[in-house]
Amino acid sequence: MKKSIAAFFLSTVIIFQSFGWGQNGHRVVGQIAAWHLSKKAKRNIAAVLENESIPMVANWMDQIRSDRAYDYAYSWHFLTVHKGKGYEPHLQDERGDAYQTLLRLIEELKNKPLSFKKKQENLKMLIHIVGDLHQPLHVGTGEDMGGNKVDVYYFNQKTNLHTVWDTKMIERQHLSYTELAKHLNNRASKDKIKKLQAAPIESWLEEAVSLRKYVYDLPENKKLSYEYDYKCFPIIENQLLAGGIRLAGILNDIYG
Repeated sequence: MKKSIAAFFLSTVIIFQSFGWGQNGHRVVGQIAAWHLSKKAKRNIAAVLENESIPMVANWMDQIRSDRAYDYAYSWHFLTVHKGKGYEPHLQDERGDAYQTLLRLIEELKNKPLSFKKKQENLKMLIHIVGDLHQPLHVGTGEDMGGNKVDVYYFNQKTNLHTVWDTKMIERQHLSYTELAKHLNNRASKDKIKKLQAAPIESWLEEAVSLRKYVYDLPENKKLSYEYDYKCFPIIENQLLAGGIRLAGILNDIYG
């Protein structure tokens, strides 16, 4: 009995440490996307979400992890890509992965008759997964659970590398999600939007892999502070902006 209880709490810790961006990161992606929707897409999405905002549903897929009925979607938040390789189906969880799930959700929302509940859930999942795919540690090496097994100290607080990237560097800015989204959206020139939205989803995986060399550039003592923030927070900013702009492109294609 004690062993089963311990196993439950261990699995809970692993699940809750495996989020992509933290709440504010996902909301930033959602808010930027909302600012770049066509009028028609805004109306259609509002109907599906029953007037809930995109940034406020962006964390729904993390919230439902507490509901065992959605256990099937656990692995849809991430995937494994080895350095120098493209997407390899045999490396992925048999229940699915973020890349294939995103492609399926887009196809279903565009071309399949769905119940209202299914439309709503698919949309909420799509919004979230686009964000996850722009967090470099969600396109993992397959060796350390996306940095969850890499213990570090962030400004003298013991944590892990995944948590530093999904939450702590963003929280350290002491900005609301709307403030950070507005700051990043100032960089969204027409040329940048066009370039970001033209990139195929497969290229997002290549981008994430290319960023891992910065993510894992850790000092020997694993103590991260100002220098690591200085080098890596601009990467987070770029990825949040790219995620929001690309999410808008996908939503405009489906609902516009």
